[in-house]
Amino acid sequence: MARLATCLPVPVTDHAGLAAAAAAHDAALTIVGPEAPLVAGIADLFAARGLPLLGPSAAAAALEGSKVFAKEFMRRRGIPTAESAAFDDLGRADAYLDSVHGPVVVKADGLAAGKGVVVCDDVTEARAAVRAMLVGRAFGDAGSRVVIEERLDGEEVSVFALVCGEAVALLPAAQDHKRLGDGDRGPNTGGMGAAAPFPLSAELKQRILGQILQPVAAAMCAEGRPYHGVLFAGLMLTQDGPRVLEFNCRLGDPEAQVILPILTASLADAFAALRAGEIRGEALGPAGAAVGVVAASPGYPGIPQVGAEIGGLERAERDALVFHSGTAMRNGRVVTAGGRVLTVVGRGTDVADARTRAYGAVAHLDFEGMQVRRDIGARLLGPSVSVTGRI
Repeated sequence: MARLATCLPVPVTDHAGLAAAAAAHDAALTIVGPEAPLVAGIADLFAARGLPLLGPSAAAAALEGSKVFAKEFMRRRGIPTAESAAFDDLGRADAYLDSVHGPVVVKADGLAAGKGVVVCDDVTEARAAVRAMLVGRAFGDAGSRVVIEERLDGEEVSVFALVCGEAVALLPAAQDHKRLGDGDRGPNTGGMGAAAPFPLSAELKQRILGQILQPVAAAMCAEGRPYHGVLFAGLMLTQDGPRVLEFNCRLGDPEAQVILPILTASLADAFAALRAGEIRGEALGPAGAAVGVVAASPGYPGIPQVGAEIGGLERAERDALVFHSGTAMRNGRVVTAGGRVLTVVGRGTDVADARTRAYGAVAHLDFEGMQVRRDIGARLLGPSVSVTGRI
């Protein structure tokens, strides 16, 4: 990041300091990347000080900040989603699981860095996940309430849109790979890679807009929480149509790392227009395809083992885009400093080409215990995904 921009020594938690920095540098626009500042109200603070910022208010960011709020909002507004119930009491949660038939997903209510979701194969796993959150405090206060919802079958897709009040415009869609291991095995992570664009048909795009995104935007306005910014909808394309898994209130990774490189127009111009109340979506792309592969530290998504020197960066950067996440400089060398260390993004004429380029660049990387999935983007190559989304 330091190669491209001026880094300021202001913690992301210091909202007043960030506002002061934006004012001091006469920033034309502040774009919020992480979810926690949005949920905590950084957009409201900037608005009160007359500083331009792209991102929803704290009231609107509740769509991501509380899964309980999001589920209740969708239920009362008729937005298609999985059946669910929320609990803050272990006994009541256990009693509910006694009545459930079929596999479920257990979710921490609050923010958990993308890891507060446990996909369960049976009731025993579900009880363990609920107990870990409510009693074991596996995710701290974020898990003081849990959502237990039916496990949906279908193809998962990440849909991003620019939203300004009731106006909505789609960006290219992507497919995330959240589980740690190949074949979607292992625990959930913040994302082990992504591929874009996901092949949505014109009919399916209209269903997503007409049944989900536009009703959400209108309902948020009606409830006094008008949404302004980037809205992410994690969807499952089921046999009964698209249904919402979750909302994010930002351009999250790893999807953003494959969507942004294939846009055909300036993202800065699009964001400036969105801030001004104008919507520009489909005109942004896509052109070609991109596949991003995450290289993670050993121990992730639990406690990562860090401090290992990273080899092969220069060679990887010759063949692909390399986004740093959990890295640091030590004695002039780049070392691991977090769970998800790097995302290597290959760009090509189609997903197959992009995937070849991404894994070719990954082959140059080397650090002790590096974890990499080998099947990122593979589902978009086979016959299981149709342009109509299997509905």
